[in-house]
Amino acid sequence: MNSFTDPAILFFLFGMLAGMLKSNLEIPQPISRFLSLYLLMALGLKGGFALAQTGLTSDVLISLGAAMLMAIVVPLLGYTLLRQFLSGFDAAAIAATYGSVSAVTFITASQHLDNHAVAFGGHMAAAMALMESPAIVFAVIMANHVRRHQIAGATDASVGANSAMGSPPLGRILHEALTDGAQLLLLGAMLIGLLTGVEGQSAMKPFSVDLFKGMLAFFLLDMGLLAARNMGQLKGQSPWLVVYALVGPLVHAAMALLLAWSLDMSTGNAALLMVLSASASYIAVPAVIRHAIPEASPSLYFGMSLGLTFPFNILFGIPLYLWVAQQVLGA
Repeated sequence: MNSFTDPAILFFLFGMLAGMLKSNLEIPQPISRFLSLYLLMALGLKGGFALAQTGLTSDVLISLGAAMLMAIVVPLLGYTLLRQFLSGFDAAAIAATYGSVSAVTFITASQHLDNHAVAFGGHMAAAMALMESPAIVFAVIMANHVRRHQIAGATDASVGANSAMGSPPLGRILHEALTDGAQLLLLGAMLIGLLTGVEGQSAMKPFSVDLFKGMLAFFLLDMGLLAARNMGQLKGQSPWLVVYALVGPLVHAAMALLLAWSLDMSTGNAALLMVLSASASYIAVPAVIRHAIPEASPSLYFGMSLGLTFPFNILFGIPLYLWVAQQVLGA
């Protein structure tokens, strides 16, 4: 099925159109939150059921290791590049946003692979969960490093110290990053799927399979509305940020493909690793970064991830990454 004839993608486009027309169409926040939790729960169950059949093989460990490596490399490279034309705080916040992952992009990609009968391992959902936090930890460390330099160079050290005191303790930030409710739900559902196996899969099929496509379409409608309404946040910003938001995902996906090729990963797993590496968080990371790095501008990291990178990946990136993976690794 072509992406632009997929009902879920068409609902995303419809949501973007409604948002651009400034329609009052709106999905109530509690319903949007429920849809997000449902998709993560269903995805976790699917991954657990798949793991129950395959077990913890070398392919699983290789994929998880590759995911962790990308979760470290992407924010490190991103911060190094962004620091050339942004403050340390903004560079750290954006690096964290792009070093982490978008669960909805991953879920949409999983559905795209299903539509094209491309097999992939259920453990890739665990890879997504593992890639959530390293970028946040890295950003917090970089931001604290910048604060220390500011304090050391300030003529009135007390002013710098008072500024640094505005951010929460590192321990609390790390706790929030590692115990995020959505991430815990994903891992918990995967564990339940692993423990219940075939019987659990049969019992939960009406919930985790039959409803999935419709729920995804409903949620992407909401995401289309949000994406359209957040594009304006980048107006007047450096054009290099737009370049990074659109070219960065392609570079990250290429790096992931090279890693997948060197590790002899399957086409489906490689495509999902590319999607994860190319995606940017617009929920978990911005929520943590807003408190961890209050000096950073939310209009930058949130506007870039949700207003540009998310629509690009949903409409063009996912089919492109799969096609390239098939050409390089075989269908």
